[in-house]
Amino acid sequence: MPPRPRSVLAVDVGRRRIGLAGCDPLGISVRPLQPLQRKDFATDVARLRPLCQARGVAALVVGLPLLSNGEEGIQCRHSRRYGSALARALALPLAWVDERYTSWAAGEMTGLRADGSGHLDSAAAVLILSQWLAEGPEPIAPEQ
Repeated sequence: MPPRPRSVLAVDVGRRRIGLAGCDPLGISVRPLQPLQRKDFATDVARLRPLCQARGVAALVVGLPLLSNGEEGIQCRHSRRYGSALARALALPLAWVDERYTSWAAGEMTGLRADGSGHLDSAAAVLILSQWLAEGPEPIAPEQ
């Protein structure tokens, strides 16, 4: 079931970069945002907080890069830990989306390849957010 429309920030968590995408409050328009070059967690939060405030973000959607068999691998567990910590730090509800193959699909759609700029990561975040807008689930408050 599609979730209730609101301004949402989608996050594609990587070890070096975070791909970002946002939507308008009605959930009609999804756009890639400037990717974030990762630093330490506190710096990442300090850079994301003003973006969330400026966009009136009401929830986070974080992609989970599940393995092809549906299980959680190392990167998926990292994304889950990072996404949970980020939602707590920003005091935002959180939804998870299976993001298997989004980087590949984003590359096919845009012609982008991993070049270190992070634009492919933000294109993947667009797909994550589009999937969430179509299928949900509703975000919930992060566990404390």
